Amino acid sequence: MNFQQLRIIRETVRRNFNLTEVANHLFTSQSGVSKHIKDLEDELGVELYVRKGKRLTGLTEPGKEMLQIVERMLLDANNIKRLAEHYSQQDTGKLTIATTHTQARYVLPEVITQFKQRYPKVHLKLHQGSPDEIVKMMIEGEADIGIATEALGNIPELVSFAYYHWQHALVVPNGHYLTQLDKLTLTDIAEFPIVTYHEGFTGRATIDRAFLNENIDADIVMSALDADVIKSYVELGLGVGIVAAMAYDAERDVRLTLLDTTHLFDENITKIAVRKGHYMRQFAYDFIQLCAPDLHEEDVIAAITQ
Repeated sequence: MNFQQLRIIRETVRRNFNLTEVANHLFTSQSGVSKHIKDLEDELGVELYVRKGKRLTGLTEPGKEMLQIVERMLLDANNIKRLAEHYSQQDTGKLTIATTHTQARYVLPEVITQFKQRYPKVHLKLHQGSPDEIVKMMIEGEADIGIATEALGNIPELVSFAYYHWQHALVVPNGHYLTQLDKLTLTDIAEFPIVTYHEGFTGRATIDRAFLNENIDADIVMSALDADVIKSYVELGLGVGIVAAMAYDAERDVRLTLLDTTHLFDENITKIAVRKGHYMRQFAYDFIQLCAPDLHEEDVIAAITQ
């Protein structure tokens, strides 16, 4: 048994048992992958895969149990490398953050600036994606820290912490009728076409729930992944926009007016997530504390290792 065989077991599941994709990911040949699988099954004396002809279609019961052990072994092997790097290269290395456009554009710039001033030799990789993509990167070990409002809270492989609370606001063209009202209602907003986030992004469920609870049929004419696109189409007169309040920049969004809707939509919580059992370098803990000063390193460590 060797680590390449263990990696193949893990990757066959991640690549939906497509051996060509497994081989490409591991920089080897399909025939080499097949041989490693056969050699391991011969060594163990059990079949790990369900087969249909020559195709792999799933894991057998022994294969499913072994996958859990393999995941732990490969995670610990990677942890050993990180441990060595921690003591041999304390101020250098790589930190990968997976987050959404809203967090990357409006929340993290100040944190990243402070982090780079403290750790100029650490290569910081910032991946932007959907909440589901962030979860996948975290589980597969491709990201050290995940930051998002959706999807991070109930994943068995991850532990998440509250980062900050925020609410939605309405953006309208300057001089819009809604700017003349003292206190907005959902009915007022629903009188106009609405541009907001895609389902599953930046608190969209909170917006939908608010209208649903009031039995109001909101006319959402367009949805986008990020606030910059939403604001652009509001400026063009396509409708009124519901965005995260922190996505409004008074200096840049001079053609738009921000209207308070804190009384209309529930508060959202953006979370920071790390993978359970994942060994993190000191600079990773420092990044988390720059985000959330009240989140102490010992609490994160205890949650990761429990």
